[in-house]
Amino acid sequence: QVQLVESGGGLVQPGGSLRLSCAASGFTFSSYAGGWYRQAPGKERELFASITRAGYITNYADSVKGRFTISRDNAKNTLYLQMNSLKPEDTAVYYCASASTYARLLTGDYDYGGQGTQVTVSS
Repeated sequence: QVQLVESGGGLVQPGGSLRLSCAASGFTFSSYAGGWYRQAPGKERELFASITRAGYITNYADSVKGRFTISRDNAKNTLYLQMNSLKPEDTAVYYCASASTYARLLTGDYDYGGQGTQVTVSS
């Protein structure tokens, strides 16, 4: 059974940090590109961070560039997202996803997705 399970979300003050994890099982994680999406209330889901299979190439939306870092540990079948300098506008449900090709992921298409974890940035 394929699963992607996010963890690490929660409530944090503006300027704070969180680290999200996405544990994969049921498929060959290292053969898939990985990405993080988020969806804020009333807004569409957006892909804001992506990483290739081996982790050599990453890409970020302008809204998070310089503050967020995507990484992966293929030995642990886990995708990570380090979020620093968090802002109230980062409040959203965060989802991880895996796609068979990096190109597909960048178009918003993916094979497997998680259920999401809530991140709330508020004082």
